[in-house]
Amino acid sequence: LFLLFPFPQQSGLYEYKIFGGLSDVPPKLCADVYMDLDFRKEWDQYVKELYEETYDGEKVIYWEVKYPFPLSNRDYVYIRECREMDVDGRKIWVVLAKSVTVPQCPEKPSIIRVKSYKQSLAIESDGKAGCKVYMYYFDNPGGKIPSSLVNWAAKSGVPAFLKDIQKACLNYSKST
Repeated sequence: LFLLFPFPQQSGLYEYKIFGGLSDVPPKLCADVYMDLDFRKEWDQYVKELYEETYDGEKVIYWEVKYPFPLSNRDYVYIRECREMDVDGRKIWVVLAKSVTVPQCPEKPSIIRVKSYKQSLAIESDGKAGCKVYMYYFDNPGGKIPSSLVNWAAKSGVPAFLKDIQKACLNYSKST
């Protein structure tokens, strides 16, 4: 199930809330694949550049996303954390991410910096061999994004990403 909600301020932006399941992917595997930046470069066709650096003792991720011509690529500078939690005997992997500003990652010409980004992700067992995934995602991509691209992301892009990550999970053990 994939839900799309208008962002509260009448900005034309959306926040994405995703509730779904991957029946053949155990939750730890899903969390491992999601956190593995090097592996993501192999399976995510929209990654142009992706790496993690430590600045002032904090791990910061730089991510450049390919946008379709004639739009400019976007980049993100963010921090994230993954914790494995025990909630009444249930193991839940929680990933939190948000944009940050660090002087060591200045904006690049011709790439639009996404300055407002946040994501919350929870992954738990479905009680069988798979997992349930809950995600909240918001970003402000900046610039002028055609409504056709926004609609594509809502109807096709996010569901396609879920299929891509499922396929990546099934190939993960073979590549590591």
